[in-house]
Amino acid sequence: MTDTKKQALVVRGGWFGHQPKEATEEFIPFLEEHGYEVRIEESPAVYADAEYMPTVDLIVQTMTMSTIEMDQFLGLRAAIEAGAGFAGWHGGIADSYRNTAQYLQMVGAQFAEHPGKHPDERTGEQDDNYLPHTIEITDLGRSHEITAGIEDFELTTEQYWVLHDDYMDVLATTTQAVRPWDPWNKPITSPAVYTRQWGEGRIFVSTPGHRVEILRDRNVRTIIERGLLWASR
Repeated sequence: MTDTKKQALVVRGGWFGHQPKEATEEFIPFLEEHGYEVRIEESPAVYADAEYMPTVDLIVQTMTMSTIEMDQFLGLRAAIEAGAGFAGWHGGIADSYRNTAQYLQMVGAQFAEHPGKHPDERTGEQDDNYLPHTIEITDLGRSHEITAGIEDFELTTEQYWVLHDDYMDVLATTTQAVRPWDPWNKPITSPAVYTRQWGEGRIFVSTPGHRVEILRDRNVRTIIERGLLWASR
């Protein structure tokens, strides 16, 4: 009997504060329930496996910062261009491999900052950067299968300011406010959920997803689950 299961590759690691193991464990059962055989790797070295990568239907990456060798990146890009989906959330996809410009071009948005509380309120912990903010669904997002039926919603977590280009379909945005202690003097809107076509492959990114408690938010979880399935070959 032919094995008809789709193949999902989970690549996780990098900065521990984003809980790469715990975060991906939130979605592995979901993928298995939807007919995927899941392989887990703790580094991007697998991307250089020229025999394995063409068999992958979906790559889920949670690898904040870290580095990638050029042969590994070229293997990842080739797999996506040939039709593998590439998906992730927060720094695990939008703050990966800062020194590899071609990766930043492919993903299309790079973490720049997460503005924080008033300096007098900061204690040196992660929650210095937890601010209440709104995720606003765009007109496109209201009809897209990833975000259809989801209304604007509030989060208190890191609000990503990302540098981005126009080669993306933005499904949701978030706007950085102007506060007396910040150096900018007008609101800045960044994509919060977007998709991107790269060759034959689909890319899905959600910037919300700092830690497990945010991934368990009903709206965030729904968006990511739908995004994984949408991106897959």
